Parts: sequence; structure tokens; C-alpha cells
Amino acid sequence: MIDWFTQAFEPAFMQRALWGGLLAVLATSLIGTWVVLRGMSFLGDALAHGVIPGVALAMLWGFSPILGALIAALVMSGLVTVVSNRATVREDTGIGLLFVGMLSLGVVIVSRSDSFSTDVTSLLFGDVLGVTTDDLRGQAVAAAIVVVATFAFYRPFLALTFNRKKAVTLGMRPALAQAVMMALLAVSIVASFQAIGTLLVFGFLVAPPATASLFVHRVPAIMSLAVVLGAVSVVAGLLVSYHHETAGGATIAGISVGLFFVGMVVQEVAGALRSEGRPGRPLGA
Repeated sequence: MIDWFTQAFEPAFMQRALWGGLLAVLATSLIGTWVVLRGMSFLGDALAHGVIPGVALAMLWGFSPILGALIAALVMSGLVTVVSNRATVREDTGIGLLFVGMLSLGVVIVSRSDSFSTDVTSLLFGDVLGVTTDDLRGQAVAAAIVVVATFAFYRPFLALTFNRKKAVTLGMRPALAQAVMMALLAVSIVASFQAIGTLLVFGFLVAPPATASLFVHRVPAIMSLAVVLGAVSVVAGLLVSYHHETAGGATIAGISVGLFFVGMVVQEVAGALRSEGRPGRPLGA
């Protein structure tokens, strides 16, 4: 059993994939906790796809995909803010339109490439086994930014999540907190797309924090457990990918989502056992 584990992580590319996945988990689990608690999952999904045009242009013009993704994510964040504040349609309608529009634009740009099918596959589903040392450095910087900002803005984020009006009275500037949260969401997505792709990064943003929230309720505890669950998904996904030749990013994301449903079952069973263990009320009581 130990050999089965150690053999998978002997190659250097598997070690880089492991570190890349863990750094992605750290960034996405922290900001993903706020996404889950605020019910922003659809926005997170749209923003994950909003980076596609920037990455596509980077691939076509030969500059850093990280820079392209960051610029596109920030543009998408700004567009979402404008649509939310100015348009007469519902917010989710505007986000949905931007989601489809940015995805379509990205695919159109990539279609100009000579290696269209290869580029699209890498863009949408990532290449966790192709993570380089330079990618790891970029991910480490992005993860550090998310960690520091999460701690620095913890109280404003908390007030924004649970009582926006009180945040205003306390002088916590919820508009600024919202802008910072959107920027951190963009940074965490950029830090993760190389490993698991833009289509699957949404699973990392939502699944570990959602699973953690089934068992703990304090925000720091949700964040900590989400990081642990995400790390388990990365390790298990890479092991399955190595030994059974499955797509690495998709396997990691699939296990991450699968843990949520396992957690639901565990919660239901535990609740049923607690109910059966309670003494019945006497007749006539």
C-alpha cells in the first residue's frame, strides 16, 4: 500500500502536480468559503469562465497565460459590478449573459490557433501533470496574496456576508470589501486554472467549503476543513490519475465533488442514529 502511494509521487512532474494542486486548494478554499456563505456560486462559476478570453489571447499572442487570465478576471469582475448596479434585469440574468459571452469570445479567439482542439482542451480542463516550476512560483504568490488579504479583511468580509447594513453603520465600507472579495476571487481562479482548468476550478471553489459547512459552522473552521478536504481530493485524484491513467484535473475535481455527497450521507446517517438513541417520551406526557 505504501509502495502504491510513494511510486505515484516519485516522478518530478507528479511532485509538481501535487504542489500545484495544494496551492490551488489553499487559494480557492479560503475565498470559496465566502462564495458559499454568501450564495455567490453562480457568480464564481461565471468568473471562472470569464478568464478564458484572456488566457486564449495569451496563448495566441505568446505572453503569460497567468497575466492574461488575471486581466480577463478583473475585467469580468468590473463588468459584473456594472451590470449589477446599472442594468434593469435581474443580477443573475446579467451574470449569465456575461458568462456565455466571455466563454464564446474565448473559444472564438482560440479557434484562430493552429492547434485549436489541443488548446481548448488544455484551457478548459487544465494540465495538472504539466505544471512547471514557474507555474508553482506564480501560484505561490497568488496563494500568499489570498491568505494575507483574507486575514486582513476578515472582519469586513464577515460583516458583508451576514449583515451588510450593520457593516455600513460600523464604517467597514462594504463596497470596498465587495471589490476586494471579487479581486481575490479572480486571483484564486488564476492561481488554479493551470492545474485543473477553467471549467473545473468552480468545483474547487465550491465543493470543499460546501462539504466543510456540513460539519462545522464557524468561518475559520470551515476554511480550515475545506483546505484539508481539498488536499485529500488532490492527493487521491493524482493517485487515481497515475495508476489508472485518467485525466488529472477532472479526477481531482470529481473526487472533490464526490466528497460533498459522501458528507451528506454521513450527516444523514449520523442524524438518524442520534434520533434513534434519544429516549422516547412517556405516553401521556
